[in-house]
Amino acid sequence: MRALPLVALGLASLALQGCLARAAADVVTFPVRAVSKGVDLATTSQSEADENRGREIRRREERLGKLEREFDRQAERCADGDDAACEEAQAIRAEIKALLPGVPTEPQRRD
Repeated sequence: MRALPLVALGLASLALQGCLARAAADVVTFPVRAVSKGVDLATTSQSEADENRGREIRRREERLGKLEREFDRQAERCADGDDAACEEAQAIRAEIKALLPGVPTEPQRRD
């Protein structure tokens, strides 16, 4: 009768050794995995950087389009003799010139 519990205890201890070893390995590798995850979160991948750059370029292009439309309206009013519109058109032109270097252009095709 006593042999059965001893055999069960022996088998349980053998089975638990694997679990204990796995738990010990998890505890040992946890700091490495935690630091690795932190580095991943802190750095930007190349694809993320490309996406961010594309978003920024589109935002600048949209702003440039709005400024050009507003410049055209103010230039028309200026041509009709509105001095305030002339000043506004000059301010818009200055903003456009400041914004242009940040907007890439398509290469010119030479046929």
